Amino acid sequence: MQDEAALYGARMVQPGLTGADAEENTLRPQRLEDYIGQDKVKQNLKVYLEAARRRGEPMDHILLYGPPGLGKTTLAGIIANEMGVQIRITSGPAIEKPGDLAALLTNLQEGDVLFIDEIHRLSRQVEEVLYPALEDFALDIMIGKGPSAQSIRINLPRFTLVGATTRAGQLTGPLRDRFGVLLKLELYAPEELARIIQRSAGILDQPITPEGAYELAKCSRGTPRVANRFLKRVRDFATVLGDGVIDGEVSRMALKRMDVDALGLDELDRSLLRAIIEMYGGGPVGLETLAAALGEEAITLEDLCEPYLMQMGFLTRTPRGRCATSLAYAHLGMRAPEQTRPVSPEEAGQQSLF
Repeated sequence: MQDEAALYGARMVQPGLTGADAEENTLRPQRLEDYIGQDKVKQNLKVYLEAARRRGEPMDHILLYGPPGLGKTTLAGIIANEMGVQIRITSGPAIEKPGDLAALLTNLQEGDVLFIDEIHRLSRQVEEVLYPALEDFALDIMIGKGPSAQSIRINLPRFTLVGATTRAGQLTGPLRDRFGVLLKLELYAPEELARIIQRSAGILDQPITPEGAYELAKCSRGTPRVANRFLKRVRDFATVLGDGVIDGEVSRMALKRMDVDALGLDELDRSLLRAIIEMYGGGPVGLETLAAALGEEAITLEDLCEPYLMQMGFLTRTPRGRCATSLAYAHLGMRAPEQTRPVSPEEAGQQSLF
């Protein structure tokens, strides 16, 4: 038989993971004991998993919610691994019709995990089909149209739905109530992120010092996804401009080159604060006005910048708009204006009781 390379001039490659995909998968922990941080969530989840294993039953349906990049998808994979079952991964926008959901559910095996990311974006028609599947493990399907239409019920294997969302408040009440376990993921402390960075560096075979890991952790916005992204980019600077080792000096140099300051603010964050201070006297200013001034979409500022700036105490929201705080002035090296007189509740957008 002739060699494939001689026939086609190149080696035939089977479909599979690319190098970047494989690297991302190796950085994800596979077991609960390898998952760093979220101690309260891990302790409770360990009890739920052990109880389900002892009873020989699938896990109850689980809702994971919290800011993006905290490990919701990773945790879903860990749940499947701990239960020794397969996992099917999809997202809310990908399930357009009830038929798409029916195809997913009928292909599941007993005890399998179905992970739906951004579950708050499911359409109402798909949600209606999902309700009996979650409660009774059955699908009610209409066949035909008009007077001859009839409803049939298809029994499903017992499965576990793991839903993930960054906006738990947008879930409808009936859907949220059908989850037996609700777990909220919190932002990570710098010490936990430093441990995650050191673990990822070990997997990538990248030498790193504790000081270098902590420098990256401080600027990672409390998010492991950002921490791993910084690690990969700083690794490039260490390889090309350094001796291959990520230490404190290399980390600070690389972050400066990427326009990330010591508190994790990037150029867009600082531009937002400067626009409020320099163009609008510290605020209040409306979100749409800010977006027009910066040439950005309002949803980008609201989702990407504002949550972290508010957590850091640099930005406040009032009924009249966004305001920069004295901490923002200090961080940017500007002098905060002196308060000449107290602000009345009416001026602050509040109604007085008297």
